[in-house]
Formats: sequence, structure tokens, C-alpha cells
Amino acid sequence: MFYQQTVLDNGLTVVTERIDTVRSVALGLWFRVGSRDETAAEAGMSHFIEHMMFKGTPTRSAADISQAFDRIGADLNAFTSKEYTCYYSRFVSDNLPVIIELFSDMLCNSTLAEDACFREREVVIEEIARTEDAPDDQIHEIFASGLYAGHPLGSSILGTRTSVGSFDHAATAAFREKHYSPGNCIVAVAGLVDHDEVVALVKSRLELPGTTPNTRTLSTPSAPRSLVSINKETEQSHICYGMTALNWDHPDRYALSIADAVLGGGMSSRLFQEIRESKGLAYSVYSFLTLFQETGQFAVYAGTRPANTAEVVGIIRQQIELMAAEGISAAELDRARNSFKGHLVLGLEDTRARMSRLGKSFVVQSELLSIDELIGRIEAVTIEDVARVVSSVFATKGSLAFIGPLTSEEVDRLSQ
Repeated sequence: MFYQQTVLDNGLTVVTERIDTVRSVALGLWFRVGSRDETAAEAGMSHFIEHMMFKGTPTRSAADISQAFDRIGADLNAFTSKEYTCYYSRFVSDNLPVIIELFSDMLCNSTLAEDACFREREVVIEEIARTEDAPDDQIHEIFASGLYAGHPLGSSILGTRTSVGSFDHAATAAFREKHYSPGNCIVAVAGLVDHDEVVALVKSRLELPGTTPNTRTLSTPSAPRSLVSINKETEQSHICYGMTALNWDHPDRYALSIADAVLGGGMSSRLFQEIRESKGLAYSVYSFLTLFQETGQFAVYAGTRPANTAEVVGIIRQQIELMAAEGISAAELDRARNSFKGHLVLGLEDTRARMSRLGKSFVVQSELLSIDELIGRIEAVTIEDVARVVSSVFATKGSLAFIGPLTSEEVDRLSQ
């Protein structure tokens, strides 16, 4: 096995991958909590807590924390998704004890002070405003709200101005106590590292409260809204069209990944060639596949001038319908396989990518395969597999999200 795993008595999981050819280490602390785990009043709290963990402890100010990482040349960052939150650093291997001590202080002892909450509320509200000023980002949020209407996966990661504006010390402290337990935590490490040393350091320094992991309520999304739109004076129309798809561990996810690559995964893809190269209708056009615990999404994004919106939406639907009816060719399958293998190998040549693969697999409780096993799964995909999967996934009801300066009549015609 290419990795080592230890589950501590308190339920916390440590997983490491030793890489002897590097001198660096990437370490991530992954928590099974994201925007889907929030109530309406808590909307955006997972992301807000992520910010607050950097704002100081009884022994370190926010500046002290930043300087401590800078002093040893270590990267420091974090992110929140719909299903998990991650804090990570990349550093020289000799500094492993220092990094674990710093993270332990941040995550276990953050004061979540009232004045810091007040300031950070304003920062996150500015982040919401920035997203609203970037329609190519905002389109993905409104697409999810339509595709997963009424489902936790449709909630915004950032939350709303109203919900974020209510966050205070009591609310953030209660949320941390509930979700930041050892049973909800994965410590993933990749690089020049000794597994037993990591386990000993985590055991002695990372004192998260509680032991029991949260139980996430799973439910099947209901029928998506056919159209979600925002009328805005933008230079481009921003389009996202797609449908619900497969979950994390579905055996057909590799076949759907091949379909994704063929449809809109690169410059040789059908959508890129048809929309950009042949017709010059867009600069940016691509498809993407996102997997969640009980469902997923397959979608296409394109940005085009408002006058071209209907034509681009028509081509996207036409290409999806064509693939559902006819599948893909042998040449396309071969090209997609080789592209997948190339991107996989290149993407895993740094310690952060290796750490992320460990952490994500464990935090979502998905199988963790070696590079050779992953390549084997892709190589095993046949044309018949792809045809079967796309005929099923693409037959589900689609949802269209749109941001741009079209009239209400023009928008209504897009959903027809």
C-alpha cells in the first residue's frame, strides 16, 4: 500500500504518503463540514469559521500566526467546499513539529473574539460583493441553486449578507464545538515524512474536543428548476447548463469522466471546437463533473456576447443530445484516456496535490487508489460503457442558469 493510516483512540484519522525524492511536506487538516451541513441561519458559517481560525489565540495574534509561517518559509491557506473544510501548509520537512503545533493552536484555541467576528463579517460580506461583481464565478452558485433547489447542496458556500451579518462569538463557538471533533477530522500528510512521527505529534498536540463524528443527513435532490437567471448589464452572457449526475463512489464515474473530457475537457473537445474554433462564439467554454456524497453534477459553462446567447445554448444542448444518442468514437476514447493519464501524472508531481488526494478521499470516505490503479480504471472504460452512462445521465432533466442583459422574453425562450 502506498500510504499509511492510523485511527487514534479519539476517532481522528492520520494518513500519510512518504515521498523520498522531495525535501518538502504538505500537511492538511480536513473536517467533514461544509455549506451543506448548515441551517438557514448558519448559511456561510463553515466558510466564516475558516476565516476566524486565522484571527488569533490566547498566545498568538493574527499577525503572530502569519509571521510564524513566514519565518520558516511555509505556505498557509484554507478553503471551504459544500462537503468539507481544509486547512493546509507546505513546508520544509524539518519544520513538521512547528507546523503541527501552529495548526493545533489555531484550530483548538482560536478565541473567536467578538471584535474579530465583527471585522470578519465585513470581510466576508465584501467577498460576497466581489463574487456578485464576477459573473463567471456567480453563475456557478446560481446554477447549483437551481439544480439542487430545496436541497442543502444548493446553498451558497459564502452564505448571505443577512446570515453572515448575524455571526458572533457565541454562534461561531457553538458551530466549532459541534463540527470540529476528532471524529470529523482527517490529518493528511505527503512528502518526506515519517508516519509514526506524525501520529505521535498529532496525538500529543491536536486536542480537539469530543469524539463522535457528525451524522450527515443524505437525501435525493428533487426536480431541478429549469431556469435560474439574473438580469445584469454585463458585456457577456454567462451560461451554465447541466443536470444531476453520479456520486463519489459510483462505478461509472470513470466512464462519465471520459465523456466530460470528450465533450468539453480541452481544446480538442467537441464544445471547444464547435463553439470557439468553428463559430467564434466564445473565448471560454468547458464542461465539468462534480461528485458529491449522494449525487453529482455534469455541466457546461460558456461566456458569449448577449446576441449569441440563444445560439450557444442551442449548441450546448445539441452536443449533449448528440452524445447521448450516439456516444463517442474510438479515437475520442483513446485521446481522452491519454489526456486523463497525462494530467493525472503531472498533477501529482507535487506534495500538495498528493496530500489533497489523501485528504479528500478520506474525508468523503471514498476509495483511495494508487496511480496505477486509477490508470487501470480509466483503461478499462469501453465505448459501450460511455454510451450507457451518457444515455442515462443526459436523459435526466437539465437546468439552465444565466447572467446577462437579456429581456425577460429572451430569457424565457432559453428555457424552451
